[in-house]
Amino acid sequence: MLRMSVAAEEYVMIGDNIKVIFLGGTGKHMRIMIDAPKDVAIARSKAIEKRQIASGDGEHIHRYYAQPEYPEKYKKR
Repeated sequence: MLRMSVAAEEYVMIGDNIKVIFLGGTGKHMRIMIDAPKDVAIARSKAIEKRQIASGDGEHIHRYYAQPEYPEKYKKR
């Protein structure tokens, strides 16, 4: 998994034909725009989880929890 910081209006290319543009945001919310071919399926995590729970496969939901960032003096050496 790749983790990076981006500024508003920067973008990330995934392969040659998918562009994710970061439009900015407020607080905990970020706005993005995804430019991808029509044959690429794009879904929000909430929709995927809701679909898995409805199908009875809710126990296999993979969630990402951000690791808190601590000042250097608190990091393990």
